[in-house]
Amino acid sequence: MKSLMIAALCAVLVLWGAASSAACVDNVVLVHGNAGSPSDFNNTYSELRARGYATSQIFRPSWGLKTCPACNDHSGSEETPVENALFDAIASSCTGKIDVIGHSMGVTLAAREINKFGLKSYVDSFVGIAGAYRGLWSCGTYPWNVWTSTCGSQGLSIGSPLLTSLAGKKPGARAYSIKSNIDQIVCSTGVCTVGGVHSSTIPGENASYTYATGHFGLLTGTAVTQANLIQ
Repeated sequence: MKSLMIAALCAVLVLWGAASSAACVDNVVLVHGNAGSPSDFNNTYSELRARGYATSQIFRPSWGLKTCPACNDHSGSEETPVENALFDAIASSCTGKIDVIGHSMGVTLAAREINKFGLKSYVDSFVGIAGAYRGLWSCGTYPWNVWTSTCGSQGLSIGSPLLTSLAGKKPGARAYSIKSNIDQIVCSTGVCTVGGVHSSTIPGENASYTYATGHFGLLTGTAVTQANLIQ
């Protein structure tokens, strides 16, 4: 009987120790790209879980139409899931801060919501992967040759009102870009730069990392780097 009581006590102590040693870290919001899905961040999610993040500390909103990429922009229904994820992450964060990692159009969508609602003071780290912060040459220059919502006034045409509203605004205390010079989307015309600056760079960024990989490889192949940047 005594041995059973000792065993039970040890089990309680082990559980208490595990709970008490759980790290208080920023909640993380992972924002996928145009017509993507939360599962696009599976490698990042697995890396964060391996580092001790609880499932409740990782937010993966699903936004936009999945079958019509050209229909999505940065205004209206596309905003709501990302907005909700940001506010929910902030509200439940044990540090009072959050980290945001976006891929492709998720970079500019997350930045828009942070800017729109004045959330920068809550964002410790912002990581933009293969984003088009300065626009896409394949979308043309606003307001000419803009044929789709994705390239419209609230889209990624060069000089669009949406991108103008983000210009020069750092979306967090720290900001990083992960980019490529062979990105099939950002560099689809053969030119990756806008005004001499790579379109994936973030205003006021602390550092930028360039990989010789494509648009989606930048996301799936850099999970360790992403996790390092928010810690």
